[in-house]
Amino acid sequence: MSCGWRAVWDLTHRDPRPRPGERDCETQTRPRQTPAPGARACTATLSKAIGQVAAVRQKHTLPDLTYDYGALEPHLNAEIMQLHHSKHHATYVNNLNVTEEKYQEALAKGDVTAQVALQPALKFNGGGHINHTIFWTNLSPNGGGEPQGELMAAIKRDFGSFQTMKEKMSAATVAVQGSGWGWLGYDKENGRLRVAACANQDPLQGTTGLIPLLGIDVWEHAYYLQYKNVRPDYVKAIWNVVNWENVGERLQSAKK
Repeated sequence: MSCGWRAVWDLTHRDPRPRPGERDCETQTRPRQTPAPGARACTATLSKAIGQVAAVRQKHTLPDLTYDYGALEPHLNAEIMQLHHSKHHATYVNNLNVTEEKYQEALAKGDVTAQVALQPALKFNGGGHINHTIFWTNLSPNGGGEPQGELMAAIKRDFGSFQTMKEKMSAATVAVQGSGWGWLGYDKENGRLRVAACANQDPLQGTTGLIPLLGIDVWEHAYYLQYKNVRPDYVKAIWNVVNWENVGERLQSAKK
């Protein structure tokens, strides 16, 4: 055994019963053994390693946008984009980091009750981070129009036409009660595209098994400053900035 593991083994696995010829009083009065240098070195190494593992967990960060906040106007104005990205998404990221730290502490303590209690916050804030990270890449100032190639072929196969897919996804998105998301997802098991809707910040793949390709955020913070309570107008406008190239790349990755 290397790194003093033999010394550690001897110290932790020595039979406590008196050996032949030893009297109980001798056992009780025997001077305390000093750990061998190798054992001390290993203990220090293990403590350092544990500390490094805890430090390795990198915190989640707010992703940068590849376009300016005002780049999606007139369909999404700069004020909405700035608040949505720098405030709302940032809050999900910060709360996710705090919750994960608490969860790691609960794991280290073996506190199952605390682990269970933290799961709703993990789902909500983790879902918010996942969903928004996809959302920003799904949009582009050069977006809109129609998809091309493999993605368009899949849409026609599974929905009959691009227009039919837009209508189905728009209807499902507008119909979300309260807050949530409308999605175009990929069903890997069946190799088909599907439209779905998720409540709150529930992540599509984690709750339905569908791989997310295109998401439309219908929390009011995504549109209220510009569209007030007229959600259908917002959903209609967002098609003008959909980044079909990104959606197509996501489909290709989902098929692997």
